[in-house]
Amino acid sequence: MLDWVEVGLRSILFIAVLFFMTKLLGTKQISQLSFFEYISGITIGSVAAEVITGLDANIMHGIIVLILFSVITYAVDVFSLKSKKFRDFAEGTSTVVIKDGKIMEDSLKKEYYTIDELNSLLRKKNVFKVADVEFAVLEPNGDINVLLKKENQPLTPKDLNMKVGNEKVPQTVIMDGKILDSALTEANKNRQWLDTELQKLGVMQENVFMGQVDSYGQLTVDVYDDKLKIPSPQQKPLLMSSLKKCQADLESFSLQTDSTEAKKLYQVNAERMQDAIDLLSPYLKA
Repeated sequence: MLDWVEVGLRSILFIAVLFFMTKLLGTKQISQLSFFEYISGITIGSVAAEVITGLDANIMHGIIVLILFSVITYAVDVFSLKSKKFRDFAEGTSTVVIKDGKIMEDSLKKEYYTIDELNSLLRKKNVFKVADVEFAVLEPNGDINVLLKKENQPLTPKDLNMKVGNEKVPQTVIMDGKILDSALTEANKNRQWLDTELQKLGVMQENVFMGQVDSYGQLTVDVYDDKLKIPSPQQKPLLMSSLKKCQADLESFSLQTDSTEAKKLYQVNAERMQDAIDLLSPYLKA
């Protein structure tokens, strides 16, 4: 057999084997690696490369090594789930490197980290002053998690006693000009509704690169032509305007009428309408 043909066949075979082993071990192998998984991954890749290009090597020996390393890695993951002591040994433990704005020098030395490396990790978290940090933990995968001091944390609507609407995952209902019926169903919409919304925006389905339905049932689209400006959805602003107009009309009627009973009725309903506006305003903001 020609050498280049054999290399090609070996490549296809080992791609299939590596794909199967990776699927068996799970997505953890391609995201956050422990020390053992890092070593195992390097070894598996080196063995695969050597067997693919080494025409004198026995291909079955390479496959046996790949299977053996994959099984060992899988066993380590299983034991890690069952035993915390084993998990700490195999995957490592978190290390506190900053506490109450003070760098823990002994912890840095233990992990062989310099001040420059610590500052680099902090900058990735948009932290530029160690004094602003309440607590920082160096994770086994080399990442750092930071808790800022209370006065340095960004304000949230909860801190301001503001009510905000709950958000759900947007559903992509159009992709590359094609309708995704499963996403439409998930958003509790149908094609007729989608056609109506596209007509409101003045856009053809075929010209839509991506269309999404948010948690409030509004459609937003991105078209192929970047120079074409698409108007923003107006359903929520229009609804809020209608509610405010109704409330203002009720207050106006209460001032215009001479009937005490009617005046009281208008005022009560104007207050109810205002309560409804206050309740819905977090959800109807543009």
